[in-house]
Amino acid sequence: MSRPGGILSRPAIFLDRDGVVNENRSDYVKSWAEVAFLPGAFDALRRLAGADYAIVLVTNQSAVGRGIISRAEAAHINRRVVETIHARGGRIDGAYLCPHHPDANCACRKPRPGLLLQAADELDLDLGRSYLVGDATTDMQAADAAGVRGIMVLTGRGREQVGEASLADASPWPVVADLGAAVDYILNSRHGRPSPRGGGG
Repeated sequence: MSRPGGILSRPAIFLDRDGVVNENRSDYVKSWAEVAFLPGAFDALRRLAGADYAIVLVTNQSAVGRGIISRAEAAHINRRVVETIHARGGRIDGAYLCPHHPDANCACRKPRPGLLLQAADELDLDLGRSYLVGDATTDMQAADAAGVRGIMVLTGRGREQVGEASLADASPWPVVADLGAAVDYILNSRHGRPSPRGGGG
């Protein structure tokens, strides 16, 4: 894909938030005080900051649609996450949030690709050369629907979902230990040397 004048659109690395960048909570991340960044996340994001990809957060936050937190609070948490990543040497070029209840049948809640398509339109992204790193099969399905390459991490809900879906031995997507291993996979794949599947216990 190219922009007017023959300038190529940028590929992106889409990142799910809870379970990939910070810890997932079964009772939802309801305030900034409940945000706990995963070990190695800042190092991985610093390494990504130097790559020629747009880095985009795409997160389902059904706690809004369920009436647990306000949309303003969800946006505040997202903003603080982005600010903290920048303060620690990382880079986030866009942050997109679906606030809807799972029963709302919206176009933006993963596994639907709405967040990725919106980001691609607003940030001029080349989805065909992009990746999505997530901890759930719904993330991977959203990647497939948008024409993006999905990478499943075993943090957050990943280990449980890989087991439930019997993906441990035959996954349609690469399965890696965590965000750092996903960054290794992406950066090595660019040079024709994909990392081995797995990467940790």
